[in-house]
Amino acid sequence: MREEIVGRAWVFEDNVDTDQIIPAEYLVTADPRELGEHAFEKVRPDFTEKVGEGDVIVAGENFGCGSSREHAPLALLGCGVSCVIAESFARIFYRNSINLGFPVIECSVEAEDGDEIKVDFTEGVVVNKTQNKSHPFKPLPDFLKNLIESGGLIEYTKEKLK
Repeated sequence: MREEIVGRAWVFEDNVDTDQIIPAEYLVTADPRELGEHAFEKVRPDFTEKVGEGDVIVAGENFGCGSSREHAPLALLGCGVSCVIAESFARIFYRNSINLGFPVIECSVEAEDGDEIKVDFTEGVVVNKTQNKSHPFKPLPDFLKNLIESGGLIEYTKEKLK
């Protein structure tokens, strides 16, 4: 797992559900790139045109609520998002993300679209470099870091079975 991530912020409110992340009509594929082309298209139609590789989503409470589809974190991976920081997550979204090797951080962060955000996984701090504000978070346990670093649960298990 990378020790830190730096990217532009994309700010969302509370209760972002999986239908907002990836609309149901695109659930016919599990290809992250294809799913990524449609991320947030009904709530932020220009998102996929403007999001850059390594950008970060900053959200409020209950991010990823709704159905338990793995397609939601796959879509975010597919469009280049490197991490989601939210005050809280729907538990199934949180586990799906970790199982797919996608970092998610529970932390309340003040940000606006376009702010430069740095996530330091070692120190357990999110820094809004634009606003010069730091927000501590409880670092992920080593086991979850290992899952993410391996590329998710399946790749982690393959490594352990070798």
